[in-house]
Amino acid sequence: MKQAKTKVGRPRLPKGQALGKPTPIRFQDDERAAFERAAKKEGLTLSEWIRQTLKEATQK
Repeated sequence: MKQAKTKVGRPRLPKGQALGKPTPIRFQDDERAAFERAAKKEGLTLSEWIRQTLKEATQK
């Protein structure tokens, strides 16, 4: 008998745990470096920092 093939990669997250759809965006090298420094300074990942910064900008 053949064994079932296993899928490669990370298993899907349960419903409601995924953050949403990815949004591709391009930055200049110097911009990205500045954003990464700011995120690191706040103890956040780059994605978390961008998300937080954009949310704050839309609540003004």
